[in-house]
Amino acid sequence: MTRTRNENREHIGAMDVLRRLAPYMRRRWALIAGSTLAMLAEVGMRLLEPWPLKFFFDVARHSTDRRTTGLPFLDALSPAGMLTACAVGMVLIVALRASASYLRRVGFALAGNLILTQVRADLFAHMQRLSLSFHNKKRSGDLSTRLTSDIGRLQEVVSTAVLPLATHALTVLGVIVVMLFIEWRLALVAVGVLPLFWFSTQKLGREIRSTARRERKGHGEMGAIATEALGSIRVVQTMGGENTHNKRFEGGNLSTLKEGVKGKRLAAKLLGMADVFIALGTAIMLWYGAWLVMRGDLELTTLLVFFFYHKNMTRPIRNIAKYTGRTAKALASAERVVELLDTAPTIKQDPDATEAPEHIERIAFENVRFGYEPGTTAIDGVSLEIPRGTVTALVGRSGAGKSTLMNLLLRLYDPDDGRITADGKDLHAFTVESWRRRVAVVPQETTLFAASVRENIAFGQPGLTDEQIEAAARVAGAHEFISRLPDGYDTAIGERGCTLSEGQKQRIAVARAAVRGSPVLVFDEPTASLDNANAERVCRAIHDLSRDRICFVISHDLRTITAADLIVYLEQGRITERGTHADLMRADGEYARLYRIQTGTGMPREVVDA
Repeated sequence: MTRTRNENREHIGAMDVLRRLAPYMRRRWALIAGSTLAMLAEVGMRLLEPWPLKFFFDVARHSTDRRTTGLPFLDALSPAGMLTACAVGMVLIVALRASASYLRRVGFALAGNLILTQVRADLFAHMQRLSLSFHNKKRSGDLSTRLTSDIGRLQEVVSTAVLPLATHALTVLGVIVVMLFIEWRLALVAVGVLPLFWFSTQKLGREIRSTARRERKGHGEMGAIATEALGSIRVVQTMGGENTHNKRFEGGNLSTLKEGVKGKRLAAKLLGMADVFIALGTAIMLWYGAWLVMRGDLELTTLLVFFFYHKNMTRPIRNIAKYTGRTAKALASAERVVELLDTAPTIKQDPDATEAPEHIERIAFENVRFGYEPGTTAIDGVSLEIPRGTVTALVGRSGAGKSTLMNLLLRLYDPDDGRITADGKDLHAFTVESWRRRVAVVPQETTLFAASVRENIAFGQPGLTDEQIEAAARVAGAHEFISRLPDGYDTAIGERGCTLSEGQKQRIAVARAAVRGSPVLVFDEPTASLDNANAERVCRAIHDLSRDRICFVISHDLRTITAADLIVYLEQGRITERGTHADLMRADGEYARLYRIQTGTGMPREVVDA
């Protein structure tokens, strides 16, 4: 089996997330660049906000001797005019900062939503391309949680935490630069506690992220339990298994509750530590500043302005602590999304693969071997050649390899050894998508969707006309009962076709296969769970549909495949018998024995007479 890039790593880091999302960010570079400029303008205006206070204080202290400010247009004003200009300047700075903040918030929120909406669409498409071996090992509820809840959390946190975190970090850096310019000694004292705050933030952030990772995993488990229970609600209620699922769900619910509470506690601890470090830095700065003022080495107005700048730095520091916790939780969700995006399909498509031909004369299995896991064997040296116009029945006990062989034909898996060819060409020569369009399948478990009958028949075939859909329904023997439905072909059917009988669902599935016009047909237990009348209708439809095509029929009911051109009996992944019904009955092997058991008869008279 192919190993994914992240299989040997315990966790995905922030740089892995950024690397994976970088292509999406580049597509929105103009919006991100504009929002970044707005963020820089906001930070710049925030740094200017306290500056008019110095002019207020200077004018108030030197109202009679006209102290110079270094700005000619202000020095030319009277004290009253200078105060007015400073007041107007304060309002203007705040207005510009508010405008820049609005543009930054809207721009980044829009960019984040556009990026993550595209990520969700690509993730859904990627999940559908992942190999069947992957989906067999994963729980659909957990995958759905990653697709919806985890990306939803990312969308929320990117706008409300990650981008504000960047704004506050820039603000802190800018304020430090300004404080160094005003009074470098006070600035060094004020920022002396920041390294301790940084290390504490990183440590608690890792703990929050680890807790959030376990919480998100728990949410995925709950989603899987809910999907499993609700998807088989008929069996659950019939078997009285509600309490079993309730206990499983309750256990997962309590586990995620504990992790959620722990995460809140760690986030609160982070904010508390931020408050302590802020108070410590402020106290040391004021003590040292007051001491400098008393010595005459620092003006009181400078200390006051410096204090306001320091105050403007402490608020972003506290927000950094708050948003660090949120960002850690977002990274836990991002890990689950990126892990899925980086999972490579095991079914590889050759770079020079071409479109599969619309007409196929011959399918051949050439010494095919396959096992679902290393060291196991599901198909062992199968060689089989089927020309067009042949109906081939695959029979044998459960687990003999019948469905596995058809899964290999569909390239849901690839052989470990040997090859499968179409008209002499290995299936790898064709694109996966085009080849699967050439094979129409009626699965054992008929899957219909919560849509109209018309949409179910045309599923996967856009652009079909009503005439084509109706013609396919007639071939499948479904037109008559569809016409009697309340809205005919536009009648909406329930999820999984719950409003139809088993026979009706099966005939719609046959119509879906018929409308594809594929040169290869696969019917997997087409008459299972059907009464005799419906089974006869489906068999008649298969007979009509299989003319001039390559047709495979998997069946445990040997009575339904006696007219097949070739019957292949599989045992433990090997072909042990092959031939027509008459040939196999004459050979008196395992097929003949099972046929007699199912029919309750001896050797058919025509075989004896032959």
